[in-house]
Amino acid sequence: MYYFIVNPNSRSGKGADIWKSLSQSLDHRNIPYKAYLTECAGHATELAEKISSSADKEHPVTLIAVGGDGTIQEVLTGLKNFSDLRFGYIPTGSGNDFCRSMKLPGKPEEALETILSSEKTRPMDVSEITCNGFSSRFAVSCGIGFDAAVCHEISVSPVKKVLNHLGLGKLAYLLIGIKHLLFLPPTSISIDTDADMKHTYNKVFLTAVMNQKYEGGGFCFCPCADPSDGLLDVLVIEGMGRLRLIFCLFLSIFGRHTGFRGVHLLRCQRITVKSSKSLAIHKDGESAGLGTGFSVQLTDKKLQVIIP
Repeated sequence: MYYFIVNPNSRSGKGADIWKSLSQSLDHRNIPYKAYLTECAGHATELAEKISSSADKEHPVTLIAVGGDGTIQEVLTGLKNFSDLRFGYIPTGSGNDFCRSMKLPGKPEEALETILSSEKTRPMDVSEITCNGFSSRFAVSCGIGFDAAVCHEISVSPVKKVLNHLGLGKLAYLLIGIKHLLFLPPTSISIDTDADMKHTYNKVFLTAVMNQKYEGGGFCFCPCADPSDGLLDVLVIEGMGRLRLIFCLFLSIFGRHTGFRGVHLLRCQRITVKSSKSLAIHKDGESAGLGTGFSVQLTDKKLQVIIP
């Protein structure tokens, strides 16, 4: 039995149409499955907890998230019984950084075929962020600064809703990204890790804690990140003028930014990040609100992700 948790509102509402096509394929092939469509924020977490709680050695569960990276984040937060669970992913979002890093099919039809036919899995580390008194898991990344500011404004701004109606949802990210790229003031950040490393960075533009190589729709912030190596990879960008910063971010698309002065790469299993002032925080591209810091740790769990 396959269990699908579907976000019908992903990709500006096209997720529902994509799922309709996929479900017709499943029905035509007489594949046994159950599908659950999310109705609000946090619903995927509730569904994942309910479905995965029934998994055991005699009755393993194959659970598939259908949506964007934010849908994976919600599903991960609710999962139980990791050792008796296989996880599949069908991308219907706009960023798809999870697919890039895990080398999964980017087209929904190909992803479904992989899930139905492949016996291969890859273990993935599961990370947990604690922010503003709440804890949740993430698959790709979390952070504070530029990328989080874009995610936060997208979540509260009417601009995206207007552009979504016009079929121009991605333009909202571009416009808001340019705004923060030009005007977001840098701030001081202190970092404390389990590797006994304590440091304060000044004029920080971005701090990203990564479980995967990519975030933000294709920025290869941590080219050496391995989602199954038992380590978090951390990127800090500080002390750059705007033009140099723009060039650095452009090169990060290709993972060629790591030699820039002001680019710091760290590795750890636990990290606490504190800001000198309240800033936006994100988890897997979804706003986690405003705050002065957060902590992240790798759990002792591994998720078996279905791969080609």
